[in-house]
Amino acid sequence: MARLAYSKASLSNISAKLKRFKQFLPSLDLKRQQLAVERKKAQLRFAQTELEIQQCYQNTAKMLPMLADKSINVQNLVKLTQVEMGEENVVGVHLPVLNKLSIEVSSYSLFTEPHWVDQLVVQLKTMLQLKIQRQVEQQRVETLSEALKKVTQRVNLFDKVLIPQAQQDIRKIRIYLSDLDRAGVVRAKSTKQKRLRLKEVS
Repeated sequence: MARLAYSKASLSNISAKLKRFKQFLPSLDLKRQQLAVERKKAQLRFAQTELEIQQCYQNTAKMLPMLADKSINVQNLVKLTQVEMGEENVVGVHLPVLNKLSIEVSSYSLFTEPHWVDQLVVQLKTMLQLKIQRQVEQQRVETLSEALKKVTQRVNLFDKVLIPQAQQDIRKIRIYLSDLDRAGVVRAKSTKQKRLRLKEVS
């Protein structure tokens, strides 16, 4: 840490820094608040998708109880063929966006497969889409959380360290300069009195 210089130049320099800190802090704090709001939104969307996944499982189990029969092969009916991602800027943070999702349905015979396979395909497609959506939403929550953490650290740095330190340094320098001025006045008076006494003697 740099040693504090007790001078008018140092006082002016620190005062200018303090002014900049105080100007910068409100915009930084506003960004922190906006990020907190966006993270909350992202968390709610993630929780909603989680709920939809659970509901999809439950609906499938109700509609198609025959899936419990392990002898019926329903593997590889649907597969993900394309995921196209984009990006959006939210409060200066780059977040992933799901632009396009392509799911391919494997060909199956309507004559040899059970009649409920069509319903199953619909449910499997929905589930796959929801799971990809959940991954993207989780990434958004994590990215926003990290950005919020960094901005909060910076707000705390300004609010709890830099601004109080600058205020304390200004106070110290002002006291020192004030003491110096008083000492100068006392010296000047003392010198004047000495001169007067010397004149009286001579």
